Amino acid sequence: MKNKAVFLDRDGTVNVEKDYLHRTEDLEFERNVPETLKYLYDKGYMLIVVSNQSGIARGYFTVQDVEDLHAFMQKKAEDAGFKIEKFYYCPHHPEGKVPEFSIECSCRKPGTELIDQAVKEFDIDVSASYMIGDKAADMVAGKRAGLTTILVGTGYGKETAGNFKDYDHYFEDISQIKSVI
Repeated sequence: MKNKAVFLDRDGTVNVEKDYLHRTEDLEFERNVPETLKYLYDKGYMLIVVSNQSGIARGYFTVQDVEDLHAFMQKKAEDAGFKIEKFYYCPHHPEGKVPEFSIECSCRKPGTELIDQAVKEFDIDVSASYMIGDKAADMVAGKRAGLTTILVGTGYGKETAGNFKDYDHYFEDISQIKSVI
């Protein structure tokens, strides 16, 4: 039997949107996120973060900074009673300043490469899985990958909802997803 998963955008969805978050001391979870992720985890969903981290390509922070922040987030998750199965992130941006990361790629959302990697690695049933995010790129990637999409009103979500309509559900607060999951 295949696994079911909830794919989560990071900035603006899991944590408060802060310009190019990379320091652990700046991490702040969005409202109701730890409780909601524990709810999903307890219901048997794998929790997988898929995030664009163009700050690496732009030279604002390093891969190690991102890895350290994700390890810190994982510890916070475990302290709250759940586990994030894996953090996938795209370090690229075509207009970056760090040559090795300044490329066009298929892993940057709305590309689906990060989701596709997780689906293969964890044998995920996309028809029983979800993508939660705050931007159009999250919704487009989720739809392209065959996931049910949920736009949340945190981060850029309210602005996105006013300009973009191709998602399956919209909730002001992540805790409201309990009505569909």
